[in-house]
Amino acid sequence: MKLFLSSLVLAMLLTACDPAKQETNYQLPDVPEVVMYQVNPRVFAPEKSLNAVTARLDSIKDLGVNVIWIMPIYPIGEEKSKNSPYSIKNYKEVAPEFGTKDDFKRLTAAAHDRGMAVILDWVGNHTAWDALWLKDQGHKDWYTQDSTGAIIFPPGTDWYDVADLNYDNKDMRAAMVDAMKFWIVDMGLDGFRCDVADWVPVDFWQDAIGQLREAAKPRKILMLAEGKRVDNFTAGFDMNYAWDFKDDLVKVFNDGVAASDLFRSSKEEYDSIPDGKMKLRFTTNHDHSNEITPVKQFVNARGSMAAWVAAVMLKGGPLIYGSQEVGYPDPINFFHYVPVDWTANPEMYQEYKKLIGIYNNHPALRRGDLKAYPQKDVLMFTRTYEDETILVMVNVRNSEQKVALPDDWRPVKNDDLLNDGVVNLDKEMVLPAFEYRIYKRMVLDVDAKKKK
Repeated sequence: MKLFLSSLVLAMLLTACDPAKQETNYQLPDVPEVVMYQVNPRVFAPEKSLNAVTARLDSIKDLGVNVIWIMPIYPIGEEKSKNSPYSIKNYKEVAPEFGTKDDFKRLTAAAHDRGMAVILDWVGNHTAWDALWLKDQGHKDWYTQDSTGAIIFPPGTDWYDVADLNYDNKDMRAAMVDAMKFWIVDMGLDGFRCDVADWVPVDFWQDAIGQLREAAKPRKILMLAEGKRVDNFTAGFDMNYAWDFKDDLVKVFNDGVAASDLFRSSKEEYDSIPDGKMKLRFTTNHDHSNEITPVKQFVNARGSMAAWVAAVMLKGGPLIYGSQEVGYPDPINFFHYVPVDWTANPEMYQEYKKLIGIYNNHPALRRGDLKAYPQKDVLMFTRTYEDETILVMVNVRNSEQKVALPDDWRPVKNDDLLNDGVVNLDKEMVLPAFEYRIYKRMVLDVDAKKKK
């Protein structure tokens, strides 16, 4: 009996330590509730970076994040190499630089325990030149070839380190879906961010996403397209990129374009997509921070915060790129390890945390109807959902600006969401350079009486 009990206890301990057998009650958030954090493993540690990410999950969670997107962790090609994580040798393995499959499973289980999903970067357009499919298995016909029969790199790019895939080949398509299923079914992944999704045929995504959703049942998965085509959504994606809005945001903050132009930009993007789907709104990501960080692109640190408020509060889908929450000032070349001081600028971390908390706790900011108050130098709007109305004002200039408040917001008392207090708004408000305000309309006694 003692031997049986000892064996049972040992088996239970082994199961508890085995990341492949971890069970969780985790549920993926609905798309309008997604708050995403992009993990570039190469800012976390020079080696075994998946474990370093796991060690920082509490800090990421405390920001208010519920989805973690991890950049590619697969073995990197050595032939014609630039050391890019987007040059993949084997879709079903983990590069030693980042860790092991078990490290990834532990990270995913730990994220789920904290109420966060994990999605992984998927590179479907190309592979490394020394990829398993090409070098070991000899599938030359799985790749695009020129008139001489030579495999080519993606046309119109300088991506010399990767070989372009041939989507006319059904066997390659099947192998691609099989590899994606591996991460969903065997590794417990919650979905994918699909690199250059617009360059991969729509009918492939339709087939692949359908198969992935079926294989994941009863779990849901989240699919993010790095693209802006409308057919991303008919193909089954839940979100795609707000590239155009980001470009317009930069023009407003740097070129003097009217703040009201962002209403046009946001409307055009959302008018083109189905209800319930979202655009990913950001002030930076790994591609942009490779050239310039938000604290420089939006003039200074205050400008970077004002720009993020303008992007996110106007119409959701928030993204934080790991490093921006501590105001990392210099470009981050994601082809190499770049150490980030996670203790730098704690006040900026707290500011992002405060803003995401407001976004998460007030449904009007995620689902509310927009009312715009067009102005040149201040972005001002309300969003209303059921009985909740939120007023947002963002000074998009690096100078003090006066703004006249809507008549129905003065002289009524309002909840000051940024300062956790109550304020009686004046007829005119002065906003310091790159400052913003967020208020919730309080229910008046007279309004309450009317409802009775």
